[in-house]
Amino acid sequence: MATRDTMELREEDIRAHYPAATEMLIGLDHTPRIASPRQAATAPERSPGVAAMGRRFRSTTPGLVTRSTARAEGVRLMDRIAGKDEDDPLTSPVQAAVGQGLRRALAIALAVGAEFARTTPLTELKKANLENRLAADRKAEFTELLAAEALAVLYTFANAAAFLLSAQASERAVDLGTVDEVLTDNAPLALHGAIWELDQMIATHASDDGSLVATVLAYAELLMASVAQRAETAARLAGFVGASWRIEADGLTIAGFKPARAARGTALTMTFKKPHEVVGNHIAKYQALRLSKMLMAYDFDRKMNPFAEMGGFIFTFMGDGAPGTGKTTLIQMMAGLLNDYCKVAGYPFRYQNFSIDQIDSYQGKSGQNAKAFITNVLDSAVIGFGTIDDIDQIAGKRGDRQSSAGQQEVTAVFMEAFAGANTVVRGNCTFGMFSNFPENVDDALRQRAGARFLVDGPQTREDYIDILSLLMGRNHDIPLGAHELFAAQEIKRAVSASFESHSRPHEEGLIAVWERVSRDLGPLDTIAKIGSYLKAIQEADPRFTGRAIKNITDAVKVRAMDFELPDEWMENPDLFLFKPYDEKLAMIRGMTTKITVEMVIQEINRYADSEFRYADKSDEVAISNMVRDFGRQEEAKRRWLEGKG
Repeated sequence: MATRDTMELREEDIRAHYPAATEMLIGLDHTPRIASPRQAATAPERSPGVAAMGRRFRSTTPGLVTRSTARAEGVRLMDRIAGKDEDDPLTSPVQAAVGQGLRRALAIALAVGAEFARTTPLTELKKANLENRLAADRKAEFTELLAAEALAVLYTFANAAAFLLSAQASERAVDLGTVDEVLTDNAPLALHGAIWELDQMIATHASDDGSLVATVLAYAELLMASVAQRAETAARLAGFVGASWRIEADGLTIAGFKPARAARGTALTMTFKKPHEVVGNHIAKYQALRLSKMLMAYDFDRKMNPFAEMGGFIFTFMGDGAPGTGKTTLIQMMAGLLNDYCKVAGYPFRYQNFSIDQIDSYQGKSGQNAKAFITNVLDSAVIGFGTIDDIDQIAGKRGDRQSSAGQQEVTAVFMEAFAGANTVVRGNCTFGMFSNFPENVDDALRQRAGARFLVDGPQTREDYIDILSLLMGRNHDIPLGAHELFAAQEIKRAVSASFESHSRPHEEGLIAVWERVSRDLGPLDTIAKIGSYLKAIQEADPRFTGRAIKNITDAVKVRAMDFELPDEWMENPDLFLFKPYDEKLAMIRGMTTKITVEMVIQEINRYADSEFRYADKSDEVAISNMVRDFGRQEEAKRRWLEGKG
């Protein structure tokens, strides 16, 4: 990767351009050169007594002379933004944030343009042109430098706007079509064209604050793409491409035609765990390790992950096990891995947990909290990891009279987010649901967990020795004895044994189905026989539906990619993470193996075992509750009879 000397773009240099940036937003005249007007360029009528702001902006940049014989259109972008809340004479906080962000982006762009002109012959040529002494043999150079400055300023404006307004982003999306008014005569005219076209886009596509932000961000993305394409054949851009400017106040770095990461991650204060500190739980640990590296394959430019495109990505998973078996430790391990990987790659990482204290007594508030949690983790500009610990307490079963209205709201939000009509899996985030009592989770919500992690804690003698040694620490002189510390936690060997153990079912109910089908059909070595086994499972448990089959096939596809991305790829991002999307996709495809009968059978048994385990526990809980109720009724009847006597 090319190295750059990053320079500081001073705050005073940026703020010096605030007056010009403000006047551009308040009002300017522009004659469209390429694009056709979509709407009247003037802003909508304001409320009575609310005056239009400011005056038209005229360029005063030395050395530039622009002519136009066509009729100019007045553009008042701030009025256009303020008019997006019907007839309210006051601007909303979102509108104010958009205006502030656009002004800041314009000022940064103008400051970068000034730096570009200063470090190239452009400042000198502008002065010579203004004094009418520009040599004929330098006119071509002057024109090319003006075009280069215009491209640099346009790209910086769009890049900074997308970065600065990222905090206002939601899952709202708009289709703007194409950006046409990309002018390269000079930087001021280029910005005028951009503001004119943005005004047109807002007038056409923005109807409220949410669509306003979505429109501005979508326009910024389109403008960046269009300018970057123009720059591929433009001359004299070395002064911009080879330079890098840092704006400390915003945490923004302008580095040529490379988009800044338009979101900030969250600072984590949890105690991270290393993989060897997760004792037992071999399959859960292995899948968490692989999923962490899968997330890092996400391409921020394409907004897609090669693993998601190939169907081997885990978007949702459920970890269940008895109390004290290591669910929290597993979360700490995965969050720590993602945090470290993202630091190396310079990616924003966002971790959020949805907990019981976000269930609110006010109607609708719990659903809003759940929706905000989902939206924050889904943000396509970050690597996201969302966890829902003790989901059996947080999300209520539908029809359960003991569940609060808030719990029912949360269940509805999670079901829609995890497998709803509008669910889009980009591969930048994953959600983990954890529970000691998964049988108490709504069946439809539980089945939206694409993968199952059985978190059963230490199981073998070696596991118990390892966890004892780990938790004892170093403040002792007790000899270890005949034992190779943490050898049993070696992932590949342990996982291979764990997968092989699922070549036969574990739960009694499923074992009966397995033995009957095997006796009737023999080895399950064809799709027809395997399908018959699935049907037999469904006859034994009606909750084993088509969604279960999809989850199983997804798990099989994950097994077909049963490889761990090399640690070197995480440590040196140039080897994989920073490569173009298509190249990453080809690298992953080259490591993929064929799906085997053994993989399919093992994944069916793993998934079905979990469903039978949940069903058995659920039935047992229901029976216990009914027994308790019957006992209460008998006791109440006895006391009533005694009272009468």
